[in-house]
Amino acid sequence: MSEITRDGNKVIVKPGKDIVASMAEELKKELKQALDDGAAELTVDLSGTEMMDSMGIGVLIAAHNSLKKIGGRLELTNASDDIVKLLQNMRLDKHFKM
Repeated sequence: MSEITRDGNKVIVKPGKDIVASMAEELKKELKQALDDGAAELTVDLSGTEMMDSMGIGVLIAAHNSLKKIGGRLELTNASDDIVKLLQNMRLDKHFKM
């Protein structure tokens, strides 16, 4: 379970662990709940996250797409160098604010 902080329409989600297939569904539900509760600015704090696989990236892309439809935005903070390089290689740094 992620640490979730809400302040109006701003939500910070801190998974605190790797975003991989085994926890992707849980994170997806948490992000969806934040959106359903009216979040327009969603920050995923990646401190404590060392690794991200394709399922984890898919969850973040889905959240980004949902936010984009309502004029919101997704921001990633405290990403490790490896995760930043992965997202840059996939050109996702052009879509996510980092």
